[in-house]
Amino acid sequence: MQFVIVGAGRVGLRTARVLSEEGHEVSVVEPDAAAIADLADAPFDVVSGDGSREAVLEDAGVAAADAIGALTGDLNANFVTCMIGKAHDCRTVMRIDEDYREEIYREYASEVDEIIYPERLGAIAAKNALIGGNIRAVADIAQGLQVVELEVTDDSPTRGYTISEVSLPANSRLLAFGKQEGALALPDPDAPLELGDRLVVLADFEALADVRRIIVGDVAGASASAEAGGA
Repeated sequence: MQFVIVGAGRVGLRTARVLSEEGHEVSVVEPDAAAIADLADAPFDVVSGDGSREAVLEDAGVAAADAIGALTGDLNANFVTCMIGKAHDCRTVMRIDEDYREEIYREYASEVDEIIYPERLGAIAAKNALIGGNIRAVADIAQGLQVVELEVTDDSPTRGYTISEVSLPANSRLLAFGKQEGALALPDPDAPLELGDRLVVLADFEALADVRRIIVGDVAGASASAEAGGA
């Protein structure tokens, strides 16, 4: 596949390198001469210029690209880049750096294919490492809403029950279920919950403690995970 990455900062460069290492064709657009000089030996093409200008993106190959990543620290420039990419039938991914704000998401989400928050993604990884054990944050869907994966333990009050018999809080939903070491799939209402089974749940931050208490049974850890999720 062919990709155009706009912005040779930390996020843009890491994305470009990963894509290049996987065998994809990558062009990186960057206006800063010093940053470009540092990329003399980069395993991808580098184009000098403003990525919010169509002529520059054309030089980077946007017409043939499968997707464009607007990954600079400038929200407005990223949006313009994505609109140009959309005009060239590219999948568009836009970076937002600032703390999550619902009004920004609502303003831009319908115009681009995906919005990413690098700092929030990094925070999720750090939170998983800190929490450890049998609960893992998968994604922050919106402000106050998170997808988590939980593992059935010896202390789980629902161990031995079927999925249909598990009653989760009203502001949460079971999305997927997987047996120990098995693949995740849509929940089977008749499947019994056994040690090591995994459940993926969508829940408000306020409900995470109760969800963990029901599935995992670790009351103390539930409070900690809920506080980490709301941070």
